[in-house]
Amino acid sequence: MSMGRFGEDINYRPLSSGQTLVKRDSYQILDIDIDRGIETCGSNLCDDHEKEIPLFKYSEIPDFLQGNPYVVKGYRVFLPFSLCLKSLFVWNNETINIWSHLLGFIVFFFLAFYDNFMVLPVLKSSYTDHIIITLGLFCYQFCMLCSTGFHMFACHSERASKRWLAIDLTGISIGVIGCYLPAVHYAFYCLSIWRDIYLFIITCLSISTFVIMQNPRYFSNEWVNTRLMVYVGLVAYGVIPTLHWIYLNGGISSDIVQLFVPKVVIMYSLGVMALVFYLTKFPERFVPGLFDFVGSSHQWWHVIVVAAFTFWHYAGYDILLYRINHPCH
Repeated sequence: MSMGRFGEDINYRPLSSGQTLVKRDSYQILDIDIDRGIETCGSNLCDDHEKEIPLFKYSEIPDFLQGNPYVVKGYRVFLPFSLCLKSLFVWNNETINIWSHLLGFIVFFFLAFYDNFMVLPVLKSSYTDHIIITLGLFCYQFCMLCSTGFHMFACHSERASKRWLAIDLTGISIGVIGCYLPAVHYAFYCLSIWRDIYLFIITCLSISTFVIMQNPRYFSNEWVNTRLMVYVGLVAYGVIPTLHWIYLNGGISSDIVQLFVPKVVIMYSLGVMALVFYLTKFPERFVPGLFDFVGSSHQWWHVIVVAAFTFWHYAGYDILLYRINHPCH
C-alpha cells in the first residue's frame, strides 16, 4: 500500500518481452489516467491473454506497493486503467481481496431490495424502519466499493494509490457508521434523547477520523498500524453505549439485553479475529510465499468483514422484531 525504484508519470512502460505501451491522450478521474487511445508495439494489447499483465515479486515492486514482505509474488505494477480493469479476471495476489468485497457489495445491494420489498412489508414496518435499514446497507455497499476500488487501482501509480487509500479509509468510516446506525436506533428506540446523543457522538467521531486520515503522512506504510488503531478506537467506543444501554434496560437479566448482548459479543469477536489476522500477518508470516494468492491475512480480513456486516444486518432483524412486538410505553 504504500515510490521506489520505478518512476512515475512515464510515457513508455515495459509490459513484457517485446511490448511497450505508449500513452497518447488521457484524462484523469480520481488520479487514474483514463486512456483515450493507446498504441502497442509488436503486440495485441486488447486481447485477453494473461501475459499482457506481468506479475512481479515483492523485491521488484516500488515502495508504495510494499507492506507485507511475506506475500512474495503476484504483484501488479503501474498498470494503465484498462489493464487495471482487465486484471479483475487475471489471477494475482489481489484477486480475492477485490472479489470478496465486490461480491460483498452485490450481496448488500440485493439485500437492500429484498428487505424493502419482501421482509419489511411483511413485518408492517414503518417508513423510518425502511430508511434506517436501507441507510445501514448503503453504508456497507459504499465501504465494499471503496475497498474494491483501492485494491483494483492502487497499482496504477503512487498518486492513484494514495488517493484510493484515502477513499478506502473513507469507506471504512462509512462502514462503521453503518454498523452503529441501526444498532443505536433500535437499542435506544424508546430512549430517543440518548439515541440522538449517541448517534451525534458517533457521527462526530467518524467525521473526525475521516478528517485526520486525510493528512498525507498517514498514507505511508510507517503509519499503517496508527491508522488501524484509530479505527479500532472508533469501533471500541461502541462498548460505552452498550454498557449504558444494559443499565437503562434493567441489567443483564432483561429480555432484550439477553437477546441482543450475545450478538454484540459475537460481532466484537469477529472484529478481534479480523484484527489479529491483520496485525500478525498470519498465516503467511510462517510460510512466506505459500499464501500469496489464497489464504493470506488480508484476504481473511476481507472475508471476516463481509461476514461481520452480514451477521450484524441479520442481528438487526431480531431487535427490530422485538421493538415491533414490544412497543414503547
